[in-house]
Amino acid sequence: MLCCPSCPGKSVPKEYRQAAEALFPAKMAAARDPAAVSVFADVLGVGADYRKLDAGWGNPVELQKFLLSFQNNLDLLIQKTWVEKADEDRKEKLQNRIPGFIALIEAGDYNKALAEFGAILEELAWLLFGPQSRREDFVEYASRIDSQLGLFWWYAGQLERFLAAGPWDQATLRSVLILGICYVTDF
Repeated sequence: MLCCPSCPGKSVPKEYRQAAEALFPAKMAAARDPAAVSVFADVLGVGADYRKLDAGWGNPVELQKFLLSFQNNLDLLIQKTWVEKADEDRKEKLQNRIPGFIALIEAGDYNKALAEFGAILEELAWLLFGPQSRREDFVEYASRIDSQLGLFWWYAGQLERFLAAGPWDQATLRSVLILGICYVTDF
């Protein structure tokens, strides 16, 4: 495992370093290759789904079908997660956030949608991994479970920094959002 220069203290598997650095470089304002998101999607194992959704984004029927699959899978993840009684309220609040998140996507407000997605993923990590998800070595922990899973949680942890380095054009925001949605849909 190597520490990615753009995320001090968080590790990503060595074989993923190049794709990770291309997507979220140490200096976010640096010019990025538009293909970096597609390469990262391949590394996450969702490249075909990403490219299909990215190419068909303008098709409202395909978009609705995909967003429904995303919502259903996220609902299942949340519902099937066993948590302490004290965290049951978290599950309900997270499920209640999903329709608003989808409405942001449908409205084309990708900046707000990406920020909301980051918050959703933070809560989902808590439900799946508990307090471990807040530890400094969480990405390394998740990588030991599955290297793609660790890389995904690394991506999730980069979203806030990515947004802060903006402004970004809508196509870039949408691409980074689609990447994460594809992974959660296939989770």
